[in-house]
Amino acid sequence: MINDGYILIFLGMGLVTYLPRWLPLFVLAKRNLPEWFVEWLDLIPASILSVLLLPELVTAGVPRNLVLFQPKLLVAVPTFLFALKTKSLGGTVIVGMVLFWIVSNFI
Repeated sequence: MINDGYILIFLGMGLVTYLPRWLPLFVLAKRNLPEWFVEWLDLIPASILSVLLLPELVTAGVPRNLVLFQPKLLVAVPTFLFALKTKSLGGTVIVGMVLFWIVSNFI
């Protein structure tokens, strides 16, 4: 049997997840934003991806130590260059997977 407290928690979690996504869209949808602000907003996904990837690529161990030449970084650099040149998501994934397989098995 479901307790009323669980239903309230479930609804609260949904509200807390939904509001931060909906509110800016609702407030900013009808406004003309300055071009510099739109360009700044376009940089947010790349910066978040960088923050998530960089520690994984250049550190290892517990506690974290700087390790610059590890296999993940050696694979990430040519994969990144391929992505910049081709702009192909599928090709980038395949190149990254193949390079990681080669590095894992032969180096």
